[in-house]
Amino acid sequence: MASVTALPAYAMMPTGTNPVASTVNAGQTFVDTSAPATQTLDVNADAQVAALSATRDSYNSTDASVLQAQRDAEAAAAQAAADAVAAAAKAVETASTPSGPKTFAPPQGGYSGEAVVAYAEQFVGVVPYGWGADPNDSFGCDGLTQYVYGQFGISLPRGVDHQAALATRITQDEAVAGDLVVWPGEHIGIYDGAGGVIHSPDFGRYVEHAHSLWGSPVFYRL
Repeated sequence: MASVTALPAYAMMPTGTNPVASTVNAGQTFVDTSAPATQTLDVNADAQVAALSATRDSYNSTDASVLQAQRDAEAAAAQAAADAVAAAAKAVETASTPSGPKTFAPPQGGYSGEAVVAYAEQFVGVVPYGWGADPNDSFGCDGLTQYVYGQFGISLPRGVDHQAALATRITQDEAVAGDLVVWPGEHIGIYDGAGGVIHSPDFGRYVEHAHSLWGSPVFYRL
């Protein structure tokens, strides 16, 4: 259904006329002198724009400089982490890179059992076990004895039993510093004269001075 609302006739009259006014001022145009003709509002547009750009629905927006500072901080942290990884890798590489030939003292004096033991001592904890017969590389058990005795002019072949075959077997009571301690077919070292042996033991270890013997060794003198 449609409803129609009737408007008073004076609502359709030209602006400025009012039938009520005709009874008050003889039909003159009705003017409300109490209302100002114009109204001026002073508005700071920049302040309003700034306020609108900074807040919305009671939430403050993040300033662009703050966001940039956060990005810079994250980039710096990532770079620091990358530098730390690179430094660690460099340290590992440096540690695993040979630093050049080692320097060892030559034998002191002529050949004697004590001189042999003293010369061999400098390799203890320094030269790793391996297949070599060179302190700048590694020492097998027979490589150690070959190298040490070689510095005193005694030439030995490689191989535990081959070296023992060139020496004279003696009893343990007769053994003195500089004699050979042999576990036939297995191992060989230099007797220290006090119940111990200087030898190159096994992979993952270095030349060592063991102060006691094990098993049933045999003694030889060169």
